[in-house]
Amino acid sequence: MERDRWNSKMGFLLAAIGSAVGLGNIWRFPYTAATNGGGAFLVPYLFAIITAGIPILILEYTIGKTYRSGAPSALARINRKFEWLGWFQVMIAFVITVYYTAIIVWVISYIGFSTTLAWGADPTGFFLEYIGLTSSALDFGGIQGNLVLPFVIIWAVTAFVMYRGISKGIELACKIALPVLLLLTLIIVIRGITLPGAVDGLNYLFTPNWDRIFDSSVWVAAYGQVFFSLSIAFAIMIAYSSYLPKNTDVVNSAFITATANHGFELFAGIGVFSVLGYMAFSQGVPVEEVAAGGVGLAFFVFPAAISAMPALNGFIGVCFFGALLFAGFTSLISIIQAVITGISDKFELTHKKATTIVLIPSILVSMVFITGSGLIILDIVDAFINQIGIAGAGLLEVILIAWFFDPEKLRAEANSFSNFSVGKWWTYTLKIITVIVLGFMVIKNTIDFATKGYGGYSSGDVMIFGWGALVLCIIVTIVLTSMKGKEGFANLSKSDKEVK
Repeated sequence: MERDRWNSKMGFLLAAIGSAVGLGNIWRFPYTAATNGGGAFLVPYLFAIITAGIPILILEYTIGKTYRSGAPSALARINRKFEWLGWFQVMIAFVITVYYTAIIVWVISYIGFSTTLAWGADPTGFFLEYIGLTSSALDFGGIQGNLVLPFVIIWAVTAFVMYRGISKGIELACKIALPVLLLLTLIIVIRGITLPGAVDGLNYLFTPNWDRIFDSSVWVAAYGQVFFSLSIAFAIMIAYSSYLPKNTDVVNSAFITATANHGFELFAGIGVFSVLGYMAFSQGVPVEEVAAGGVGLAFFVFPAAISAMPALNGFIGVCFFGALLFAGFTSLISIIQAVITGISDKFELTHKKATTIVLIPSILVSMVFITGSGLIILDIVDAFINQIGIAGAGLLEVILIAWFFDPEKLRAEANSFSNFSVGKWWTYTLKIITVIVLGFMVIKNTIDFATKGYGGYSSGDVMIFGWGALVLCIIVTIVLTSMKGKEGFANLSKSDKEVK
């Protein structure tokens, strides 16, 4: 069965950057930076990029390109006993797929709402009524009728792109979406920095609070942001790079992807906090009183800021939510592709058959997130999957490859087609620094969730949807690992397992 390929290295880079540049770049990074030391946060953030982000990106690009398989098959070809980790990463990707869609559903609606500023004087109340929020995660409240149309739209477009494959679907979609995303973000930045009070927002974002530099939670936040932002450790980059030609320069590609992604984060942050600075200025309050993270920033705070603008309100609203739409969509298709590639490779299915197998349960499960308790479930699942699941998968990946396989073989493979060689610092960084920091991060997050719960939600809700999501990933991982694939996968030869 012939394997699809990217039409060009540029097509691959756009897709990889599209995966990395997601919703979190626009709302998560600015808020995380501002509340963790401002400009001082950039120090641990840069350190995290150098010691974890880029090294793991090089690692995953090399694994995918060398073994020409998704995460489960590629890791099995390194060592048959490593296959389970690939499936665990695939399951994390699946869980993210089903709740990520809900956010894009909300964003689609808000593009329309922006044209009339439909949220009125109470954006928070409007949003909570719009999603039909109930009192607890188990009080589903039924599927919300006003969310069905955007739900159908996003899944229809996603299915259309996924069925067309890598070169004719994902690559083309990213070639269209990323330039539009950049243009929309540029408009937001230009409008933001020309508003009165914009400098206050930028000062809040970038003024260093050096006292926070020695706070371990700031370093954990920095590493968490890098993992969340670069789409590493949950099967995406291994899957994407598996469609590359053998002679691709993965070292150069990793640096380009990381630079573009993190540069966009800073760029978007300037636009977002310029607008928040104006909002604080117009209300006569400090910026920290109007800033909020995550969903709060996108659907509570920013609509209020848009309404308060002296001109171009609706246009800026459409640009903001349009940027979220394109950023979210390019990430969504990459996450789904990670799952499709894993299924297709092990069972030697055609791309269309694997796509159908993945899309049907994804659509069905994602319906939970357009019920009245969707926001609560999303918040809980997202926290556990990101802060324990992805970080844990990254830690296990680094330990297995750096300590139970010879990473020098992969470094030699990466350097064989590289314009500039990655030195032994890469191996030592993975073996020591990344393991220590990620190990601390996983242990700390696990203890915090176990002892303090999460978000003020009931212990039952957290147990079912937080810990339950992780347990479900583990159970399905065990099942998929135990299943026999086609002969070509099940009976891997020695030459398949070793890097030449």
